[in-house]
Amino acid sequence: MRAALVTEYRKLVTTRLWWILLLAMVAYMAFLAALLAWGVSEGGGMSSTGQGGGDDLVLTPEAVTRSVYTIAVTFGYVFPLVVGALTYPAELRHQTLTPTFLAEPRRTVVLVAKLVSGAGLGLVFGVAGTAAAAGAGATVLSLLGHPTFLDAASTWRTLALSAVALALWAFVGVALGTVLTNQVAVVVVVLAFTQFVEPVLRFTLSLTSWGTGVASYLPGAAGEAVSGGSFYSESGLGELLPWWQGLLVLLGYGALFAVVGRFTRVRQDVT
Repeated sequence: MRAALVTEYRKLVTTRLWWILLLAMVAYMAFLAALLAWGVSEGGGMSSTGQGGGDDLVLTPEAVTRSVYTIAVTFGYVFPLVVGALTYPAELRHQTLTPTFLAEPRRTVVLVAKLVSGAGLGLVFGVAGTAAAAGAGATVLSLLGHPTFLDAASTWRTLALSAVALALWAFVGVALGTVLTNQVAVVVVVLAFTQFVEPVLRFTLSLTSWGTGVASYLPGAAGEAVSGGSFYSESGLGELLPWWQGLLVLLGYGALFAVVGRFTRVRQDVT
């Protein structure tokens, strides 16, 4: 297993795709966090006590954390998801699976190694994306004369869980890539679902009395639940599960895809 983990890790980090997407994610999350921090602070009052009057927008430390500092979990999870999803299809495309299976004929071991190494790289994305969002958001809040709440333990807990959530997205991506093994198809499916299908579905379900509970089990909502909140939940688009339930749901999606992939695509002969 150790040799398989080292092999899969080297395959990931010796390509250019991961660091290109990492830089794109850092820049994008910093921009969104700065923009959102400006928007929530200029859109109304802020109070570290959570008390205000009139129609002012009053942000408690928890609200700031959920709406600004978790922006990477809300909008940036597509980056580690894509990196993970392309792992197995890329090997099929470039025919590097043949020597991999010759060196390690136990395909379950290879699959587990891919999942673990993918989650490890996803954690790098999680730390970088969360740090970029928190850094940019806190800078804007500070420049505008508002508290950043970075001295609160709950804030750092949320930041840590955000990084974990993004690592889980890479895990889900690797598993999904074993089911959809065409590079173009898996990217199209990922982008369509994350950028259109789930947001529309969550909004639609939030309009019904029974749909809120269902929406909380969607993948994106589960990822946001791990971090403890998000821009969507602060906007009133449904409620989120407790963080540990969100973690289990997201792990469940990954495990389901991995099992399906193991007994379908991964078991097929390669050339």
